[in-house]
Amino acid sequence: MSSEIRVPALGESITEATVGKWYKKPGEAVNADEPLVELETDKVTLEVNSPAAGVISEIMAGEGDTVEVGALLGSIGNSSGTVAASPSSSPVTTENKPAPVKNGAPKNEQPAAQQASGGGSMAEIRVPALGESITEATVGKWFKKAGEAVKADEALVELETDKVTLEVNAPSAGVLANIEAAEGATVEVGALLGALSEGAAGATQSASPAPAQAATNGQQQAAAPASNVTTLSPAVRKAVVENNVDPASIEGTGKGGRLLKGDVLSALQSGTAASPPAAPAARAPAQPRSDASREERVRMTKLRQTIARRLKESQNSAAMLTTFNEVDMTAIMSARKQYKDLFEKKHQVKLGFMGFFLKACIHALHEIPAVNAEIEGEDIVYKNYYNIGVAVGTDRGLVVPVVREADKMNIAEIEKTIADFGGRARDGRLGIQDMQGGTFTVSNGGIYGSLMSTPILNAPQSGILGMHKIQERPIVLNGKVEVRPMMYLALTYDHRIVDGREAVTFLVRVKDSLEDPQRLVLDL
Repeated sequence: MSSEIRVPALGESITEATVGKWYKKPGEAVNADEPLVELETDKVTLEVNSPAAGVISEIMAGEGDTVEVGALLGSIGNSSGTVAASPSSSPVTTENKPAPVKNGAPKNEQPAAQQASGGGSMAEIRVPALGESITEATVGKWFKKAGEAVKADEALVELETDKVTLEVNAPSAGVLANIEAAEGATVEVGALLGALSEGAAGATQSASPAPAQAATNGQQQAAAPASNVTTLSPAVRKAVVENNVDPASIEGTGKGGRLLKGDVLSALQSGTAASPPAAPAARAPAQPRSDASREERVRMTKLRQTIARRLKESQNSAAMLTTFNEVDMTAIMSARKQYKDLFEKKHQVKLGFMGFFLKACIHALHEIPAVNAEIEGEDIVYKNYYNIGVAVGTDRGLVVPVVREADKMNIAEIEKTIADFGGRARDGRLGIQDMQGGTFTVSNGGIYGSLMSTPILNAPQSGILGMHKIQERPIVLNGKVEVRPMMYLALTYDHRIVDGREAVTFLVRVKDSLEDPQRLVLDL
């Protein structure tokens, strides 16, 4: 028997991760619950532990690969190393019928006699598990041609789904005997992509050119395509292209010297990454270039297409609407100035604004429960608990950990929880469980200088409050013009659940509580 190693649930709204580092190699023994591989998302870094004791029999997702939730990372055999046959290593026979190729004719680029010429047994290359609810993919690019030698775990072909782009690696060293699914073809999970002739003969044949050829092409081979971004994993390729660096100038720390995303980021931070070599001057057009010649056309990935489609679907289905108000921050700022030293001395945490805002929101949610509800099918689910998501900035971007049972906390407890989240977020120690189960969200764009915005709902929640920059503005009070520290507030809500009257009332209650904090103490 064998145990599968798969990508676990990554948290609310997180659908993919990048394989950071494998702690074990094929053939090494592992204990149950021992960390096997590190996964990186745009929010957290987590480890996948061994589901059972045994031996690592196969690694399906290499370091730097982008993987979907539920995707197969590898497998574990028993202590003797024997495992059940996997789709990627089963021999090619006439009885193994490949899953259908739905689009594009299968492509066999070599005669059968040449396929067997490499010697050794044959191994099938099949479409791996693509993740929950994903049944098909599009063949993006073959990195090898039929007849070329490949190394074990070397990337062979890139597959694109509506959620993620991933690479299929060689199950062993040998020669790519034939290609069954051409670029652009739509293939189902388990479909036959091609076949590999296993054995060292083919690899040696390709790796050891004739002396005359080696003498002729020595320098060309030494400078071989380390800078060719098409041979990199999707995550690394994106980092290289977006930052305009030459991958050949960065030393890879992955298996076999493979370049990882972390290598690129480290090189950028240290300043050792070089820009790509400039194009030869002779290639410049003799005549003035047209606008078209200065444009770059890049095909959208399946993932980007899905993001674009779902954002539009969210606008069409969620009925998002934003209402605005402004709050005079004089009372809160005065209380904070008066008590901040005493507060910090007693509670060992600084007195910020978020504690006041969360308390004000919870006070308003009690009165307007629809803002704390969500739609589930044809039902409205009212949440009689208050788990408030709070945006925290990190060098990897914004994460939204959830302050659970925030209604049962005082301001000091809220501030301690948020401070703890901030520290763990910056250190990459936030867990998936820290970002699940939110019922309402507060986002503070003001720390970046935003004066006004329309935040987007964090589905399936029905409300999100946007805080903004505190700025002194002249306002009229009792017939007199005074300069006060003012902040714009924005509430985006799902109009299918929340009526305009309820949304405006909610925002007014938040404003009243912040301008007169005694209301929170007296429950008014």
